[in-house]
Amino acid sequence: MTSRSGRAGRRQAGKRLGVAASVLAVLASSLATPRVAHAQDDGASLIRDTEIEEILHHDADPIYAAAGIDPKTVRILIIGDKTLNAFATQGLQMGINTGLILQTENPNQLRGVIAHETGHLAGGHPIRSDEMMKAGLKPMILTMGLGILAALAGSPDGGAALIANSQFAGALGALGYSREQESRADQAGAGFLEATGQSGRGLVEFFDNFRYQEVFDQSRRFAYFRSHPLSSDRIEALRGRVERLPHYGAVDTPADLAEHEVMKAKLEGFLNPQIALMKYKETDTSFPARYARAIAYYQMKDPDRALQLLDPLIADHPDNPYLWELKGQILFEFNRVAQAEEPQRKSVQLKPDAPLLRINLGQTLIGMNDPKKVDEGVRELKRALLNDPENAVAWRLLADAYDKQHKDGEARLATAEQYFSLGATREAKVFAMRARELLQKNTPDWRRATDIVLASSPSKQDLQALAKEGAVVSSPGL
Repeated sequence: MTSRSGRAGRRQAGKRLGVAASVLAVLASSLATPRVAHAQDDGASLIRDTEIEEILHHDADPIYAAAGIDPKTVRILIIGDKTLNAFATQGLQMGINTGLILQTENPNQLRGVIAHETGHLAGGHPIRSDEMMKAGLKPMILTMGLGILAALAGSPDGGAALIANSQFAGALGALGYSREQESRADQAGAGFLEATGQSGRGLVEFFDNFRYQEVFDQSRRFAYFRSHPLSSDRIEALRGRVERLPHYGAVDTPADLAEHEVMKAKLEGFLNPQIALMKYKETDTSFPARYARAIAYYQMKDPDRALQLLDPLIADHPDNPYLWELKGQILFEFNRVAQAEEPQRKSVQLKPDAPLLRINLGQTLIGMNDPKKVDEGVRELKRALLNDPENAVAWRLLADAYDKQHKDGEARLATAEQYFSLGATREAKVFAMRARELLQKNTPDWRRATDIVLASSPSKQDLQALAKEGAVVSSPGL
């Protein structure tokens, strides 16, 4: 979990959790040069981290299932933003701000918010706001993606300008629910929690903690309570419902509480390192506190001190893949590439099905400039992409590796995949057409390049060129 660049002038536009792990995270101009995103930065970003995603799915998946939604179809978006907000969108996507996670006191409160947002999903409320979302969210994703690519191409200021104008805040602000929809989502959420044997008390507590927002004017409210109108009547109606349910007295398990504290400590260390060092004092020897301090020193560009704290943690928890991941990440980002290989291999060994960890390893192997290591790095990236095929960073790294192997056609195809995963179809089409010129005709890669062209709004001239060559679509459902 790290951060990468992109903010105009002096500021950076985003935060990233997990080296090379983000599809839409805001990236720095160089993977090898770490740039810390400071706590005072206001920019929002989409971030990825295997450990936190796993905890959030552990919290959310039973609730989705209770709502009749297949958990595998819901994409949880972690929004790197200090403001308190969460949202549900069409296409079964749920966004949760890091600021909201840090405000929750226990898993039950966070699960209450998730259950409420699931109520919106199950009730089809995002679909009713579809026009507003189309006006903001889709252009935001495309523009942010182009900003990422501009930063990676060596123009961080240009990338930052695109990212800053990605309409992110406007898109989310456009998604608002009526008071009637809010009450329905409350009641549905309470039912989902009850069905999973959990109390609805956490949701009531969370809303109660922010009851004062009701008296503020719109401009002074948290974003969550601007789009989710709050009222005392609503809180009391919800309280009356959950207090009558059989599982009202259910409490969080020690394991769930521990996971929640680890997630908060990790976020605090990465996003607010100076605050983390004040909050998690040296006298606190708990796992979350030690973890947060190690991350905080790393974010404050003190890798040696971070490693001094991290190595004893690994000694105490040798089977924790995320500690090994963090060590490899620190070593890689501070130009100790050869030393990063061993801990990253260990993280993959401990969690072989996590594509983001394989991307970390692949990136390091490619960065060692040894032909055999580059070959292995390509294999690791391909394995990661089987499980995370829209990871733009993995495609970019694969393009770099193919360039080192002098495989020009494959490199252009990987770049086309990178743009295609970001929704930048014009650029995807350009690189796919170049790839087709360099690849052997009728091979799987040549056909995939053709598919990308056909799925990227080809011009009449493009179609005529394909028809002249007798190209056919190998994947009609693309």
